[in-house]
This record gives sequence, C-alpha cells and structure tokens, in this order.
Amino acid sequence: MVMGRCFSEVNGEAETVRGLVGESYGLTKKIFLAAILRRPLEKLRIPLFKKDIMDVSNRFNELLERLLVEHKEKMEEEHHSMDMMDVLLAAYGDGQAEYKITRNHIKSFFVELFVGGTDTSVQTTQWTMAEIINNPDVLERMREEIDYVVGKSRLIQETDIANLPYLQAVVKEGLRLHPPSPFVTRTFQERCEVKGFYIPEKTALVINSYALMRDPDSWEDPNEFKPERFLGSSVTEQEEERREQALKYLPFGSGRRGCPGVNLAYIFVGTAIGVMVQCFDWRIKGDKVNMEETFKRNEPNHGASA
Repeated sequence: MVMGRCFSEVNGEAETVRGLVGESYGLTKKIFLAAILRRPLEKLRIPLFKKDIMDVSNRFNELLERLLVEHKEKMEEEHHSMDMMDVLLAAYGDGQAEYKITRNHIKSFFVELFVGGTDTSVQTTQWTMAEIINNPDVLERMREEIDYVVGKSRLIQETDIANLPYLQAVVKEGLRLHPPSPFVTRTFQERCEVKGFYIPEKTALVINSYALMRDPDSWEDPNEFKPERFLGSSVTEQEEERREQALKYLPFGSGRRGCPGVNLAYIFVGTAIGVMVQCFDWRIKGDKVNMEETFKRNEPNHGASA
C-alpha cells in the first residue's frame, strides 16, 4: 500500500526497520518531556537528545534514499499497481505542480507513516485484547456478532468492519481507556487571552487527553471497560453522540492537526482484534491481565495464552 514491497527477514531489512521504529518511538516520549522542561533542562545543561535524534534521522535517511532509488528504477522497468510512493515521486518530478515537494518531504512523510502507524496500532491492539480477556462477556458478545455477520467459513475482512458495530465499539472503548498518546500538544501561533489568562506567542499547550477520556463528569463509570457506551440505537443518536464526544474523546487528537490515519487505524485494529477473537479462545494464567501502565512502554505487563 505504501511502497509496494515487503521488508525481507533474509537480508536484515525487517530488523533494521523495526529497530528504527522502536528507537524513534522511544525518542518521541523523551522529546515530549524535553519540550515541556526545555528551559530548566537547558539551564542545568542537560542534553536534549540531539545526538540520538540525529543518529536515528541519518539512518532513516539512508534507508529511505535507497528505497526511493530502487522504486524509481522499478517504475521505469515494469508496470505495477500504483502505491503511495508512486504518487509522491510523480509529484516530485512534476515541474508544473502548484506545490513543489522535495525528496526530504517524501522521506519525512514515510518516517511519519512508519513511526506513527506501527507501534501505536500494535499497542492499541494489545491493550484492547487485554481488556477483552479480562471481560469474558465482551469476548462472547463479539464472537456472537462475528459468527452472525461473517459466519464460520471464512475470516473477517476489512470490508466486514462496517457491519460489526459491537466490534467497532470495542475498539473505540479500548482507545478511550488506553490512547496511544496520552497527551496532545499545540503551539500558539500568536499571543492571545483565554478566560483571563494571557498566553504569549509560541507557548506550548499540553492537553491531557488521557484524563479527559476518564473524566467522571463526561463518562459514566469512566474506568470501566464498557463498549456498549458507543452503541447508539439509531443513526440520529449516533450523530448526537459524536457531536457530544468531539471534545471529550481525543485518542487521535482533533481538528486539522488530528491524526490523519484515524480511519486506517480503526480498520487495522478492528480487523486484527476481530480475527483473534474469531480464531482463538483466550485465557489468562491467574486472575486477570495485569493492566499496570508505565511511561517507558505503554503496554500490558502480563501475557495471555490462546
């Protein structure tokens, strides 16, 4: 879908990409803290990870430059179905394009796709599966819906997701309790005043989306895993709920700077979870899955057996 190729385990490509994504994701958390504490850290002369950032950036650049060259050569040699890299390379080579893009633009775009669309989706899948295992009634209801809509003769496909409202609700509830990014940041482009508070230009605003989505004033039983809260009995009620939740349900941010991969994430996570529920019986060794959270890795600490 992205560049029309798979990364091979044979020549170490897959391991290289996994390593770069893991390092990048680890750095994003450090960078976020550094952005908040930048001035005190600078006063204390504590380094702000510039060396680590440049190292990962240079290795990503080398990998993607090689992939761009390989892809361009493949485009010239053979006919193949269009992918995202084809579209971007065509725009790059279009001298009449209204907006000019550079090779660095293309490479930055793919870094965003690799980092923003892999580890986050995996974590969401892990957390949601942990909640499902801890709630056997949810697992049973999901399986009943899947058997009724999809049947038992084939696996769930992406096109089935729209017809599985309870599965969609499970994914949304998993994202509410365990958002991939617990904070959303914005920077004020100009000075302004908000309810009597003067805010200088370039001030960083940090929105605690994790707290918003567990606020008892907005959510009934906010710490409980209840997918049915996202089930409306009619289209009109669902539309009303979406409007009401616009500022209290923010797993992907909001507005023009919200995550552009929101629809793809719902499909990917929904399909992955649906197949795992459809194909396996899940049990936990002991009482329940350990749902403790850590800042280093936003993932469950306890494994489950299938």
